[in-house]
Amino acid sequence: MKHPSLIVVPSKIPLPSGNPLASRALSAFEFCFGAFIVIGHNVFHVVPNEVIILFVLGLISVRFRDGSWSAMGLKRPASWRRILLIAVGAAVLRILLGQFVIESMTGFFWPKPAAPALANEITGNVKVALLALLLVWTFAAFGEEIAYRGYLLTRAADLGKRSAAAYWIGIILVSILFGYGHYYKGASGVIDSCVAGLILGTAYMLAGRNLWASIFAHGFIDTFGIIDAFFGWSN
Repeated sequence: MKHPSLIVVPSKIPLPSGNPLASRALSAFEFCFGAFIVIGHNVFHVVPNEVIILFVLGLISVRFRDGSWSAMGLKRPASWRRILLIAVGAAVLRILLGQFVIESMTGFFWPKPAAPALANEITGNVKVALLALLLVWTFAAFGEEIAYRGYLLTRAADLGKRSAAAYWIGIILVSILFGYGHYYKGASGVIDSCVAGLILGTAYMLAGRNLWASIFAHGFIDTFGIIDAFFGWSN
């Protein structure tokens, strides 16, 4: 039985069958439309919540164009232990960078990132904290990862024939969109979320393009934020 290596990054993943040029053109349209949804909701407030829209569109698009959701990484990993180790490492890196590097650097230019709506109500409130945990693991961890690292990243990678380089360039583009997906946090929050997107995208690639790594990492990061808010550590 072969054991998975530490880093599994396929050099090239086959595109869906059919006319290659037409397929890539459709992927370009889907990615641009996704970008419009992200900016349209978070910056201009002219469309509904982007996570719900991209979650549904992504599941439909990948299922019908690629034949299986495994194409975007929603698949059972060879080792859950490895996935969890990558997720924990990514979460720790994101938390440390966010609190001790990014926040300090952006603090020279902009105010601290604005907190999410429930953040100020979590302190000492078990019911609100549990509600926040439910939202974190469904809407944020599962929903946002399928929308961004699953759907948008796959379509961005299509443009480069799903080569390893195409995925890494796609991670940068999707991370910028992910930053604007948190536009309500202000300029420092956008940059902080861009960095978070880069870390989550890297976890996805280190796991062999397995979406569960970024889902768990996202969940761990936000769970720590809820625990922090509940006990008032940052205060």
